[in-house]
Amino acid sequence: MKPYLIGVAGPSGAGKSELSRLMAKRLPGATSLVSLDSYYRPLPHLSYEERCRANFDHPDALDWELIHQHVEAIGRGRAIDEPIYRFDVHARATQTRRVDPTPFVILEGLFALHDPAVRDLLDVRIFVTAPDDVCLARRLARDTVERGRTRESVLRQYAETVRPMAELYVLPGEQHADLVVSGVEPLEQSWILCRDFVLQAA
Repeated sequence: MKPYLIGVAGPSGAGKSELSRLMAKRLPGATSLVSLDSYYRPLPHLSYEERCRANFDHPDALDWELIHQHVEAIGRGRAIDEPIYRFDVHARATQTRRVDPTPFVILEGLFALHDPAVRDLLDVRIFVTAPDDVCLARRLARDTVERGRTRESVLRQYAETVRPMAELYVLPGEQHADLVVSGVEPLEQSWILCRDFVLQAA
């Protein structure tokens, strides 16, 4: 059976990861979740200080060749070895995570609807929206707690790269979506919208 591929995109802090995790938990049958955050390019030729200054909010920061290869493979029913990315040192770990093909596979990330070649492999495309102030507050809470960042560095990065790159490369993804949901509505409500749409489309 060919896995049904679902892309979930949206700006940082919109709520796409939380929605994707809930979908993975509740969709009927097993569901695999693949995060684009795992596919940042390794930058071994750069020092740690240089990696810290890299623009990770530009689509070129991602390894699109590997992303396309993995999405195509799992869409054909083959297991993939998803990279593990360490945000504390801005480097790819030596270990990988095996992701098996399941009835539903969710590809989640900022740029899930950005690349035409990857987008064309998806069966359903979902875009999650949220106001800028909400996205910033959530990003601040996540990065200081989960990724060991300082408040000042998060605010600076958001102003210098996160929001400008979102306007250029993430928000245009909404026009390619089959379904747009609000990241500020109750999560249960968004889940029901996605569930009904996906099951009807599948």
